[in-house]
Amino acid sequence: MASKDHGAVATRPRAIVVVPTYNECDNIVQLIPDILRYRDFDVLVVDDGSPDGTAAEVRAAQAEHAGRLHLLERDAKLGLGTAYIAGFNWALQRNYTHIIEMDADFSHHPATLPRLLAASRNADVVLGSRYVRGGRTVNWPLHRKVISRAGSAYARRVLGVNVRDLTGGFKCFRRHVLELMDLENVSATGYAFQIELTYRAIQRGFRVVEIPITFADRRIGESKMSRAIVVEAMLSVPRLRFRPADRRAVQPARPLTPQTAGGQPRRVGD
Repeated sequence: MASKDHGAVATRPRAIVVVPTYNECDNIVQLIPDILRYRDFDVLVVDDGSPDGTAAEVRAAQAEHAGRLHLLERDAKLGLGTAYIAGFNWALQRNYTHIIEMDADFSHHPATLPRLLAASRNADVVLGSRYVRGGRTVNWPLHRKVISRAGSAYARRVLGVNVRDLTGGFKCFRRHVLELMDLENVSATGYAFQIELTYRAIQRGFRVVEIPITFADRRIGESKMSRAIVVEAMLSVPRLRFRPADRRAVQPARPLTPQTAGGQPRRVGD
């Protein structure tokens, strides 16, 4: 008698949120419980030697969140990109299925995390986007809005891609994307890192989608944005455009649907 096929058993995702910090003491103590209230997510804080005691606050919180809250301490402020790469490598060594980038300052709302994870069922990379339908920024001064929109438009035109929010830093990667990304050769260290990682994923043929988010200005502390960071991003984009592409074939994700994306998804290239 032929056996009945009842379909594959769904595997619960094992996701971790990587949060780089530098002088985010007041924000991180509020952010950690707001993330961990969602049972599918652990947290890794990558602290760059914050003099305000950020790492000490995380260590104190670990007693309450044993096994779900982790800390990677670095000796100095070494750049956003290197902090994320260190966090990605840490997570890949521990068999997480999904790895998420998130700011420490509540610009990215923890309530959006389940939607990012849901969208990744049928995409390789999910971008929380300010600039697709339904996305927006709040409490930002005009000059920040202009810089952000202009930066994304400039990168989109030079690189020849359709991602609306190339400079955004709220992203969910399925682990195979980062395993195949050659992270040690990512060149950008500041905010250009966000552009480079998304562009590399597109070059490799991964399915990249954007879902709408509300991006709010930080609650506490000062922005890390500087003129040097903007200049680095502008100079990095042409270099990315003309570097040799790594086009080894990848296994595409299943077709995306609005129901699995938890919003109005937009696939790059649609």
